[in-house]
Amino acid sequence: MKKFDTLFIGFMLFSMFFGAGNLIFPPILGALSGTSYWMAMAGFILTAVGLPFAVLLAVSLAKGGAEALANRVHPTFSTIFMVVVYLSIGPFLAIPRNATVAFEMGVLPFAPESLSKTMTLFVFSAIFFGIVYLTALNRDKMEKYMGRLITPVLLIAIVALCTAGFTKLNGPFPAPSGGYEAGAFFKGFLEGYNTMDALAALAFGIVILTAIKKRGVSDDKQLTRYTMKAAVIAGTLLTLVYLSVAFVGGKIAVGSSFESGTELLTTASALLLGKYGPMLLGLIFTLACFTTVVGLTAACGQYFSNLFPKLSYKAVVAGVAFIGFTLSNMGLAQILKVSVPFLVTAYPLTIVLITLSFFHRFYKNPRMVYGTSMLFTGVFAAIGGLSTFGFKLGPVLALRNALPFASAGMDWVLPAIVGALLGLMMSGSKGEKSIKQTELKAS
Repeated sequence: MKKFDTLFIGFMLFSMFFGAGNLIFPPILGALSGTSYWMAMAGFILTAVGLPFAVLLAVSLAKGGAEALANRVHPTFSTIFMVVVYLSIGPFLAIPRNATVAFEMGVLPFAPESLSKTMTLFVFSAIFFGIVYLTALNRDKMEKYMGRLITPVLLIAIVALCTAGFTKLNGPFPAPSGGYEAGAFFKGFLEGYNTMDALAALAFGIVILTAIKKRGVSDDKQLTRYTMKAAVIAGTLLTLVYLSVAFVGGKIAVGSSFESGTELLTTASALLLGKYGPMLLGLIFTLACFTTVVGLTAACGQYFSNLFPKLSYKAVVAGVAFIGFTLSNMGLAQILKVSVPFLVTAYPLTIVLITLSFFHRFYKNPRMVYGTSMLFTGVFAAIGGLSTFGFKLGPVLALRNALPFASAGMDWVLPAIVGALLGLMMSGSKGEKSIKQTELKAS
């Protein structure tokens, strides 16, 4: 590949990751964590940046991508898990969430009050998804549009807002609140789920690999190498943006209270940049949400057209855009209400699957190890998801709450470990022999 190709692919990956959740959650985290800012951000960055990075690495190492990883559990599990992931990060959750946030931040504040909000959203979403459809259709030009044109504009706008915050906000951080008084790291860790980037990485892996392959790279080791370079670029940019936006949130929150990250950023932009602040913020949200929706739409198009050969890529993209358009008109509150319980269920399964993949070569019977681990994890992840939905689970919930790390929302950790150990005992392990062989090869 050419020298700057990796840079622009990294920019494209950043733009696909950086959507509504990436802007909404860090500032309110900064405001609530206060003096526990660094601990909370460490946890947040671990799941919002580190975990997607690990997913991309695992996907690039596994021949066949994310589907091959999930297939190690069972082919049926692979199909169900991947379909659920793509539908959730695609037309049923993430895509309409991004479109709705783009409207509420980029259009609604500037629309005349005489106009109906419902009709304005309908017109905006129709135009928005029309452009998304046309952009996603032209896969060969996606890196140019998103990596070379949109991302630099997006970064400049974010730098302008955050620089104003760094120079004008000199007060101390407030005292921690909203659950950050104790265990700020774990609270930030769970907040990182809300970006949905670890799930998105399962889908984006195929988009990035395809972009690299189109530049003449076919060797597996080279594909992994270039994927990781692009991931480092995207991860570095995401980390810097998260730290900056959360810092502004923490500083602006002194003596004030905010209901959401969007409200906080709106106030901050007006305070820091006057009447031009909300306009700049609207531009940031619109561009960020647009690039993410394009990336997710393209990823869904590639996956479902391969899963169902009779469906063309063009037909899937059109279907995803239409469903996203329809659901985005439901409103942001309803979309967020559904997304959180799903994330509480899906993230533990993803974390365990990716963790197991890095030790795959040591398993004598991989399917046994993956199967028991995912079964034990899935049971408690499902309990957490149902509880978040509001189901009264009685004794089952009491059992869950008695597990280690339950207070931090990570009750699934011990069951996952027990499941892995049980799988190893039932199947045996290559153990020291495999480790010694690996060490000999490395030397």
